[in-house]
Amino acid sequence: MKPNIGISEKKLEDITALLSAVLANEMVLYIKTRKFHWNVCGESFMELHKLFEGQYRELEEYIDAVAERISKLGAKTIGTMKEFSSLATLKEAAGKYPGQKEMLKELLDDHETTIKQLRKHVEACSTKYSDAGTADFLTGIMEVHETTAWILRRYLN
Repeated sequence: MKPNIGISEKKLEDITALLSAVLANEMVLYIKTRKFHWNVCGESFMELHKLFEGQYRELEEYIDAVAERISKLGAKTIGTMKEFSSLATLKEAAGKYPGQKEMLKELLDDHETTIKQLRKHVEACSTKYSDAGTADFLTGIMEVHETTAWILRRYLN
């Protein structure tokens, strides 16, 4: 049964497509953060190992929340690496194993890119789609990314 929540079917399709792209980027960022957690080494190994673990666990929560939001709005949620890769704008670094500073910088860049994209999506959901619920939902995710970016930036100063 389709949701009857005051948003047209076409707008719901557009919103869930937007959310699918968000989900894809969250998955790429999750995988990259997990890879860095597994492969970090050097002087600050344990500190960064734990930092990355906390960050990927936080991403896990938002990945699930985005997937559930898509379902709440009446669409099927993507769930394969092929689908994630085809929709993601963030890129993996296959075969690359950067040092600590490069890991931090790459994650910072990805979080900042995600923040910019989410800011645009919040605006679209608010104005174009009249979906305050999704706009609010995405604002919360954006705020988490802002905090993570701030933490990563502090390591690089």
